[in-house]
Amino acid sequence: MDMDQGPATDEIVDLIGSIEMHRQVMGKESGLSAACNEALRKLHEILGSEREALQGHGTGSPHSANIAALTKEIAKVKKLAGDTTPPTGSQNPRPSHHQVSLQDQARSFPRNKGRRTMGRSGR
Repeated sequence: MDMDQGPATDEIVDLIGSIEMHRQVMGKESGLSAACNEALRKLHEILGSEREALQGHGTGSPHSANIAALTKEIAKVKKLAGDTTPPTGSQNPRPSHHQVSLQDQARSFPRNKGRRTMGRSGR
């Protein structure tokens, strides 16, 4: 993002502030993880809307500054939540190498183990 885009709009600044205040209150009630997840969900939702609006208006619009402010806030909340992984293009929560290890683990167990013991107990 270019730093020449100017400040974010008052609406976005207010939304970010509102989400942050809600996150702090929710953090005391439900815990940091749940509060951060809720805040990140809302921030990503707004970020998506701003990106769509930017496509229609071009890079000179205030949407560029709004996207930069939202991205900065998302990074802050992720850091607070303990997520230090850099953002990637893919939003896949289950990487393929993890799925392979789960498949290998599942294959190591005998098939139909429960069915074999169920029929023998009544004899």
